[in-house]
Amino acid sequence: MPGADAPEVEEPAAGQPGVEESGVEEPGVEGPSRFSRDLLLLLGICLLVLLLVNAFVARPFAVPSGSMENTLRPGDRVLVNQLAYDFGGHVRRGDVVVFDGTGSFLPYAAEPSAPKRLLSALGLAWGDNSVYVKRVIGIGGDRVTCCGTDGRIRVNGVPLDESAYLFPGDVPSQVPFDIVVPAGKLWMMGDHRSNSRDSRDHLGEPGGGFVPEGKVIGRADWLVFPFGRWRGLDRPAGFAAVGPVGAAEGTGGHGEPR
Repeated sequence: MPGADAPEVEEPAAGQPGVEESGVEEPGVEGPSRFSRDLLLLLGICLLVLLLVNAFVARPFAVPSGSMENTLRPGDRVLVNQLAYDFGGHVRRGDVVVFDGTGSFLPYAAEPSAPKRLLSALGLAWGDNSVYVKRVIGIGGDRVTCCGTDGRIRVNGVPLDESAYLFPGDVPSQVPFDIVVPAGKLWMMGDHRSNSRDSRDHLGEPGGGFVPEGKVIGRADWLVFPFGRWRGLDRPAGFAAVGPVGAAEGTGGHGEPR
């Protein structure tokens, strides 16, 4: 009736007939879960990039012994450039390289399993005790002899000036040798000659102590830890005097013959 109080109309609850959902979400319901997914995606991308860099570009390596003192000390970390010898490049005399010694420094060791090779390729394994760091003294075709009347190692008849890296008080070698490095192989020695098991120790064994170039993982380009010793590992100038393979007593191998 006119003037009578209008009856109260009860609003239908959400989900009942006649009610249109607004579609507006409660604040804070979806936000955290979306943030978590984005964070996990970002972390996954970072991990993938790190694995790819480790597998194909550069890997850190911990120096295990004192065989390369004083250039490298036990516990030092070096950054290994795995692209140094790609695209037609070859290992050069004087380079400090990291390599797999299976079949050369470890002549009787079995090749790693396929899963272990995969982990190594991804940078998740280094092959236990089969990985070494040494300096390249001779490449394929070089004749390396020790020692001349002056007590120095000769490469293709040229005496090496090793004063820039040889451990103080060490002689170039107490073990005499006269070898020709086969094509595609390398003659390796540590800088701390009196404390290094290197190519000299495997003369007479299968492989003769020569390391296949294909076993080189990469060139150690940077000493990155401890931070106070951060520096580049440049090729010593003394090797420039040797010249190309075949210039003197060596034959074959890499280089431009005169």
